[in-house]
Amino acid sequence: MSDNKQLSEKNISTGKKPSKNEKKNETVSPDMVKPGMILRVHEKINDIDAKGKERARIQIFEGTVIAVKKPKTAEGSIVVRKISDASIGVEKIFPLRSPLIEKIEIVRTVKTRRAKLYYLRSYKKRLKYKKH
Repeated sequence: MSDNKQLSEKNISTGKKPSKNEKKNETVSPDMVKPGMILRVHEKINDIDAKGKERARIQIFEGTVIAVKKPKTAEGSIVVRKISDASIGVEKIFPLRSPLIEKIEIVRTVKTRRAKLYYLRSYKKRLKYKKH
């Protein structure tokens, strides 16, 4: 019994125990997304290369959810904001039920007291993270 427990705790690919920093990100359903979550949204993108061939790839957009609109309906959407390399804010609106969204992962959760976090556009202080 204890051997099975030890095997399940080890990472199968490396044979080592996962460290605290190697925490696995949760994949969530669109209904569970809340403002203040820091998400990784995997989006399918169809590109055309120089030869004219179409190819599909997955682009990851990581940022803070600042608004969730109608999450339980077919036209529900989320607004995700990230700060790019040149300290420029980038916001993207993702329809939750879109077939182009491969998956949504939770990275962290921020402590919030508002439903819409539009004040983060001009807010310069750090936010407090929730403990799991």
